[in-house]
Amino acid sequence: MCGRFTLATPADQIAAQFQLVAVPELAPRYNIAPTQQVAAVRATEAGRELVLLRWGLVPTWAKDLSMGAKLINARAETAAEKPSFRSAMRQRRCIIPADGFYEWQAQAGGKQPFYIRLAHGGSFGLAGLWEHWKSPDGAWIETCTILTTAANALMQPLHDRMPVILPPEAYALWLDPALHDPAPLQALLGPYPANLMVAAPVSKAVNKVANDDPSLVLSA
Repeated sequence: MCGRFTLATPADQIAAQFQLVAVPELAPRYNIAPTQQVAAVRATEAGRELVLLRWGLVPTWAKDLSMGAKLINARAETAAEKPSFRSAMRQRRCIIPADGFYEWQAQAGGKQPFYIRLAHGGSFGLAGLWEHWKSPDGAWIETCTILTTAANALMQPLHDRMPVILPPEAYALWLDPALHDPAPLQALLGPYPANLMVAAPVSKAVNKVANDDPSLVLSA
């Protein structure tokens, strides 16, 4: 799964990597958690934009916002069929920039957090879906989820799932607003190559959502 991640890459680099029409205002984040606002890239008629979405997808038919806390991830293998995600999979795909994510490994002394990133460093794009939900007071709230896939060899000792990391050459296809058939997208949703990633144990301070500083990603 993917329950916490980081995005501390400078905004101008994010704009260049994802070919945004404008450089966004982004503060470094080292402990992004569910129900918080996350940066997401979407395609528009004017080009790609970066918006803030609430992490935890709330389907249009949900009775209240709390449902989103249960839908922070969507299984890539079944998202196209699940009622909660199938409409978004066809019409509302996004890319969620990150430069690393956390996973916890069960150990004798308790769960040990690990920080996982690309071996060469830098940011990458997570496959996401977004949705809009109308609250009882009439306000529209935009939410998102992160797709997950089977763990690669690096991740398997930590968890049996991992977030879908899209290679840059797949960004255009994933964001294509004219593509409503999810079948051609399945080839993009496998595990990222393990040899291109690294994982290291980090401080348990990351367990507390209020902690959000560069020390969280330093090896324990």
